[in-house]
Amino acid sequence: MQRRTKILATLGPATDDPKVMDKVIEAGVDVVRINFSHGEAQEHIERAEKVRNRARAHGRQVGVLCDLQGPKIRIECFKDGKVELNEGGNFILDASCGSKDGDAERVGIAYKQLPEDVSRGDTLLLDDGRLVLWVDNVEGPRINCRVVVGGVLSNRKGINRQGGGLSAPALTEKDREDIKTAAQMEADYLAISFPRTAADVNEARELFRAAGGKGSIVAKIERAEALEVIEEIIAASDAIMIARGDLGVEIGDAALPPVQKHLIRLARNMNRVVITATQMMESMIENQIPTRAEVFDVANAVLDGTDAIMLSAETATGKYPDKAVSAMHRVCMEAEKQRIATTSDHRINSEFTHIDEAIAMAAMYTANHLKVKAIAALTESGSTTLWMSRISSGIPIYAMTRHVETRRKVTLFRGVYPVSFDVTSDDHAELNREAIDELRRRGAVRDGDQVIITKGDLLGVHGGTNAMKIVKVGEMV
Repeated sequence: MQRRTKILATLGPATDDPKVMDKVIEAGVDVVRINFSHGEAQEHIERAEKVRNRARAHGRQVGVLCDLQGPKIRIECFKDGKVELNEGGNFILDASCGSKDGDAERVGIAYKQLPEDVSRGDTLLLDDGRLVLWVDNVEGPRINCRVVVGGVLSNRKGINRQGGGLSAPALTEKDREDIKTAAQMEADYLAISFPRTAADVNEARELFRAAGGKGSIVAKIERAEALEVIEEIIAASDAIMIARGDLGVEIGDAALPPVQKHLIRLARNMNRVVITATQMMESMIENQIPTRAEVFDVANAVLDGTDAIMLSAETATGKYPDKAVSAMHRVCMEAEKQRIATTSDHRINSEFTHIDEAIAMAAMYTANHLKVKAIAALTESGSTTLWMSRISSGIPIYAMTRHVETRRKVTLFRGVYPVSFDVTSDDHAELNREAIDELRRRGAVRDGDQVIITKGDLLGVHGGTNAMKIVKVGEMV
């Protein structure tokens, strides 16, 4: 049994040691995340190159996702690094305060337009909601607040407005430069932070393509207002990331679980990839095993049908990066044994608009109702395997393609495994035999196993899959 749910791990200082990176790859990471909120362009390029080199050394294909920082809605710095805010006390967020002049009474804000976005009665949440301020009034650049939930506030902590509504654009000037870096490193996925509308996603795609980028676009769902137009945002994207940190702060922690389940279901119904992220195994930053609550969190996301689960600081700066990946792997494997993870009624009552989509659905229906060992999808763009991966199943789907970009892209698709394979032969019978021989060489099938092969009559054409064939290994003619 192979793990179907993909593991996305963030690179950072903890993974820079080649020996640690080797352990992370051996533990089963499928895609790595490069966080543009930290580090310089050359550092990011070198990390992407290193991980691809190490993956090749292990005979693996590992995708690269570049995550844009987005607008920095943060406080500035304190003279002494931090202050204690007491419940019931007063505190000022002051756009005119110097960047390092914060004290017990006030602190500067990096987003200078914040006073224009808030008014009396608004609730502001700092440091991922750990501190809560109620806006008493706004006087020019000063937001006068009362402390509702106090605690220690240190430099550069984030600010959210409960319910959303901050006007900061999704793409900053830094993001525009980082998009060029992502294109230079041939990123397989580009994640857009804080998109509010489909237009934000479309703009990022246009900039990425103009810079030479060929990868897919991921919309990070982390603003409350994004939920109001979520179908348009999903339709404009290739994938979404449920970024539970900021999203949970804006909509409230109690509202987050049903929203997560809804987003996973909606993305799959719209044939888009979905990543579940943030604090999935956060205790493993310091500990070698996860908490039981974290195990349940990961398992529930798997059972709900997420394509991928993400590790952040656990691998970027944690003490045990490979152990965090291994723990996720174990939980996924157990969750995927449950019947709910292998049955599906996806699109059962829908019409199909593409021939290759119809073939994909037919292949998965057949595979789930016939004793099929594997699916060999001969593909150019990977679209057929994406549609296949929307169907819950325990049967591995092998994306057999000559394009390295496609092999990297499918590393994020649930239950899909990349295989380097030239699909351009004119001899269909010989091509079938070569595909089966490749799966046999990998130990995926053996004599007597039934395999489904999908391909197009016009080999090497994007979107041309129009045929499905069921064969028995060792009895092909």
